[in-house]
Amino acid sequence: MGRRVAIVGAALSDCGRVDTKSPFELHYQAASRAIADAGLTKADVDGLGSCGTGLLAPVEIAEYLGLRPTWADGTGVGGSTWEFMAEHATAAISEGHADVVVLVYGSTARADLKARRRSANLSFGTRGPVQFDAPFGHTLISKYAMAARRHMHEYGTTIEQLAEISVSTRYNASLNPDAFYRDPITIDDVQSAKMIADPLTKLHCCIRSDGGGAVVLASEDRAKDLAKKPVWVLGTGETTSHTTMSQWEDFTVSPAVRSGKLAFERAGVTPADIDTCQIYDAFTPMVLLSLEALGFCGTGEAGAFVEDGKLRVGGALPTNTDGGGLSSCHPGMRGMFLLVEAVKQLRAEADGRQVENAELACVNGTGGWFSSASTIILGV
Repeated sequence: MGRRVAIVGAALSDCGRVDTKSPFELHYQAASRAIADAGLTKADVDGLGSCGTGLLAPVEIAEYLGLRPTWADGTGVGGSTWEFMAEHATAAISEGHADVVVLVYGSTARADLKARRRSANLSFGTRGPVQFDAPFGHTLISKYAMAARRHMHEYGTTIEQLAEISVSTRYNASLNPDAFYRDPITIDDVQSAKMIADPLTKLHCCIRSDGGGAVVLASEDRAKDLAKKPVWVLGTGETTSHTTMSQWEDFTVSPAVRSGKLAFERAGVTPADIDTCQIYDAFTPMVLLSLEALGFCGTGEAGAFVEDGKLRVGGALPTNTDGGGLSSCHPGMRGMFLLVEAVKQLRAEADGRQVENAELACVNGTGGWFSSASTIILGV
């Protein structure tokens, strides 16, 4: 059928410190608010995507929300899950398999750790390919630390340049009243923070918070009559890379080099056309490698690229304008929050941190340890 597809609703649940609600309640809050934001009701929804609550995530979330969808997605590829799902939903709507799809996420990661309902140490198992890394004790952050060290070795990138990503992201968070951390920080603050995995200190790492979010996608014929200005899905791309570090051909190249190429080609635009980026930032090297992979600067040039505050609201490439996972909100699979913030920017609803005349946004999710990537170009 080839119908155009738009994001017509976007919303967050309660975020930050949420000690009195379950992940299911956050799903309900986010989905209900996003559906209302679109001017729709539950009766209009015929598709649902969700991940993170267990083996039957889209089934149990649909039940909890009182939905009986005829299209469902439970893709799980880490933090980029929601960008993957958005591509899948766009394809389904375009071909007439669904008309209105809700993608929804909720997590109480911070509250669960506080209440000792989960361990602070993520375990990805010791069977399959991962068994060959497991004996060496590689933590998630250590894999990003290795990527940072390799980039520094290959291209002369400095730790101060990586720290600037944290500083710029915190600047953006200072403009967002809902951000978890808003106090300004300096490069010296980043470098003097507790060392977590050399060369990355605590302030090179994402925060732990609670929260959820949802977006509603709809066909062009539905979108034109809804409450808010549609944000069109112009191009998408997705790819996977590795789980075993020895199978990653080059520690300085994000798989976004492939997903980004697809998304930009399908959208018919270039990185030079983009007004704002929302890039997954669990750790500062993730942003560094993503900027290069997506074509915003050349290979090995991202360190110098970010030095002058380009990533700040008011800079040349405002990135992670809500404060990102480094300062605003990171309850787990943060890719959902990238989509919500991009929609707010393109609808000119990002009070206090609005990018002037924002018409095109690049959203890039990364999963695992550069294990997956998905890129979406959105426009109004």
